[in-house]
Amino acid sequence: MKRVAVVAVSALAAAVLVAPAQARQPDQVTESQAEYVVLYKEGASGARQAVEAAGGKIVKENTAVGVATVTTTNAGFAAAARSSSAIEGVVHNRPIGSVPDQARAPAGVRKAVEAKAAERAVERAGHGAPASTGRGNPGPGAEPLAELQWDMKQIRATADGAHRYQQGGKDVLVGVLDTGVDGSHPDIALNFNAALSRNFTVDIPVDANGADVDGPCEAEPDRSCEDPADVDENDHGTHVASSIASPINRLGIAGVAPKVSIVNLRVGQDSGYFFLQPSVDALTYAGDHGIDVVNMSYYIDPWLFNCTDNPADSAADRAEQATIIKAAQRALDYAHRRGVTLVGAAGNQAADYTKDYTDTGSPNFASVPGEAPRERTIPPSCVSMPGEGRHVVSVSSVGISKRKSYFSSYGNGYVDISAPGGDVYDTPDNTRDVTKGTLSAYPESLARARGELNPDGTPNVGYVVRDCDGSVCGYYQYLQGTSMASPRAAGVAALIVSRFGHPDRRHGGKTLAPGIVEAALKASATRTSCPDPRAFTYTRHLPNGTTATDTHVCEGGPLRNGFYGSGIVDALRAVR
Repeated sequence: MKRVAVVAVSALAAAVLVAPAQARQPDQVTESQAEYVVLYKEGASGARQAVEAAGGKIVKENTAVGVATVTTTNAGFAAAARSSSAIEGVVHNRPIGSVPDQARAPAGVRKAVEAKAAERAVERAGHGAPASTGRGNPGPGAEPLAELQWDMKQIRATADGAHRYQQGGKDVLVGVLDTGVDGSHPDIALNFNAALSRNFTVDIPVDANGADVDGPCEAEPDRSCEDPADVDENDHGTHVASSIASPINRLGIAGVAPKVSIVNLRVGQDSGYFFLQPSVDALTYAGDHGIDVVNMSYYIDPWLFNCTDNPADSAADRAEQATIIKAAQRALDYAHRRGVTLVGAAGNQAADYTKDYTDTGSPNFASVPGEAPRERTIPPSCVSMPGEGRHVVSVSSVGISKRKSYFSSYGNGYVDISAPGGDVYDTPDNTRDVTKGTLSAYPESLARARGELNPDGTPNVGYVVRDCDGSVCGYYQYLQGTSMASPRAAGVAALIVSRFGHPDRRHGGKTLAPGIVEAALKASATRTSCPDPRAFTYTRHLPNGTTATDTHVCEGGPLRNGFYGSGIVDALRAVR
């Protein structure tokens, strides 16, 4: 996922650790206009009137869940709105209008934006290592690059495995809640449902401190911050979509479920920010339009963990985080009740979610001037949304040896299931090998813009692979993360719906109750016990010549534990 599949171990991450603590004061707004997300109280009337009375203007409203995006010039809007009996909570979303010049902003307040680049370090940890390229000898019925897909072999989503019996059905819809999907990629296009795809977010040029976020808009390929629903200017969502459903078409790779349909439900911005309102809207849309499975490889910004009673947070912070929890859970409940199986990444913090955790990166978006991340001690009662929401199947990541990936978060009672997401240090000598990440589709436009291709189109970096069928070429890249594990579990869920689903009389196609899908995922998984000893030490010999060691403790038994949940997904067993 973005961070959830992407939290970093780099110099930029270290810089965040020393960012000065700044108390959040969401009601003290100096911009010409500010934006809020308002949660209506369930069953209450008069919420719209309360918003207007507090000086707000509703610009977007989700009546199914009771969430509205509101703009206002009233600095006291949040306090006034919260005092209404019709309002459940208020989240200070982001500023609109004038912002201070970035050069004049204190150094610490730009760390959150810098941390975005650092968070990518886990996913891209293999970059620079040599990679195999070109077509191998994949065997009968397999795609040209199948030999590079150790992850699909591990879960038996192969031509001689699950795909002999079930490849999924086009009438099974998988929603990708992410940064977008390159619908024109030749190894996605065949399964891309353009008619149902939607974009629920708009890129943000700068934050309240003037730090660059997604801007400038005129520099984007379409010269706009409002992207169409078939592009991905980040690359994350395309990798996820390809992992789920790249078709069998004699080009590149095959996804776990190579005949299901991909629906792009864009909720993440080019920078990797994922805010509350787009997530709520996309989940509601999924429930209303017959989406069978959604993949959520991210967490909702600006808080990695949302706490309602953390003394490290101000009263306003606690109120905001409580609102994020309630609004996101309403949306998850809405989708779940309407037949959507919810799959999410466990996170890349290498943290045990059932123990205290030190968060140094929240809030990671400055919605008021002077705001910056600060250090907080997070008790297990705090939750990361949507991954820790009710009904969400939380997926940890494993490497090629089936060990839990060094970056993957974990926790007995938190992780539901595991899947291959890569671990570039899962090698005999603990040195970095890019091919121990996972290979999936990469937008050619991004590879060219990033200077990763030679003039003749061949890759000039080891982590990008090209495959051509005649004049048609597709590009692929190696990434690792729980963001990569989650879509492989979502793909198996889609195979289960394809195999065991029944006609959806409301929307057409097939449907299967999410509880049944989750039970089948867990029952068909390969039971995997904790390592012996349970305290597993990861050793990584880093490219800079240093060595990193970390010890993670696995709790639980063979039927369910904190590293693997109910086990590693198995596509063949799931469909047979």
